[in-house]
Amino acid sequence: MLSIVIAESMRDRAAVFVIRGAVFVAEQNVPIEEEWDDRDPEADHFLARADGVAVGTGRLVADGAEGILGRLAVLQRARGTGAGFALVRAVEERARERGLKAIELHAQTHAIGFYTRLGYVAYGDEFDDAGIPHRHMRKELS
Repeated sequence: MLSIVIAESMRDRAAVFVIRGAVFVAEQNVPIEEEWDDRDPEADHFLARADGVAVGTGRLVADGAEGILGRLAVLQRARGTGAGFALVRAVEERARERGLKAIELHAQTHAIGFYTRLGYVAYGDEFDDAGIPHRHMRKELS
């Protein structure tokens, strides 16, 4: 069974950063000093659990009337299970609760199809972030 919670406890917050470290730093070679940033303290962090075991995370940062979805990461063993989809939907729901009108994100280019299926639209030129090609994407919330 898959569940998504906002990571509020110290244990859940630790799991969020362990997952991000495993995916971004260890797997994708993002420099650790670029992975954690000054937006983390203000963000809503989400934690996906499969049968009680932490498998994915994402965060929502409010920026005026818009939200920024970021740091979406699912452990390799849980990819293809719907955890990423559920995390994005949870972020969107929280953004609506907070009265945000749209969500922006920086998608790794290999993930553009994933986000497109969730209703996001790519725009602008490809750009480099931590050595990985990205595109801007956006979704208006209803």
